[in-house]
Amino acid sequence: MKKQRGLNTRQQFVKRVFDLFFSFIGLILFVIPILILIILASISTKKFGIFSQRRVGQNAKLFTIYKIRTMSEKIPAVDFITLKNDDRITRFGKFLRLLKLDELPQLYNVLIGDMSLVGPRPDVQGYADKLIGDDMIILTVKPGLTGPATVIFKNEEDLLSKQKNPKKYNDDIIWKEKIKINKKYVNSWTFWSDIKCILNTIFA
Repeated sequence: MKKQRGLNTRQQFVKRVFDLFFSFIGLILFVIPILILIILASISTKKFGIFSQRRVGQNAKLFTIYKIRTMSEKIPAVDFITLKNDDRITRFGKFLRLLKLDELPQLYNVLIGDMSLVGPRPDVQGYADKLIGDDMIILTVKPGLTGPATVIFKNEEDLLSKQKNPKKYNDDIIWKEKIKINKKYVNSWTFWSDIKCILNTIFA
């Protein structure tokens, strides 16, 4: 069986240059809006408006991801699957999540090289770091601010909220489907596939 290698050196270089350029431009354009959202989130949640958490990155290495805080209380990482529509999400937080504005600080994660603009979304421990066999090709690329699976499951929170057992549904259905989508993304990556994904994310 042919060994899967992921992106070659040239492809990784192209992807990184693209990430550096647009994350830098994005931070310049959005630094003021991000600061305003942080202040508003601090007022809304009564906590500092930046939320940080350890996530699984490229080659299963952990890194710190940054988001604008949307919940009034800190909850264990494992509960993020089952409590995505929890009443601890503030009204302002729901607005941020609806428009994905809480993800804007991750432009900094892209700039420093922890993430990419496009790729598999970074998971908490217990998922991506448990991949085996051919599925591990997903870990050869940096996690993304958005990705094909993000676009396909853009209504994931609503879908999970309708399940009797959200975590089981996520583990048995959504997570397995995301693996297939992310493997296809890595195996068939092109520069234009990233451009297409970004456009799909904007118009989704």
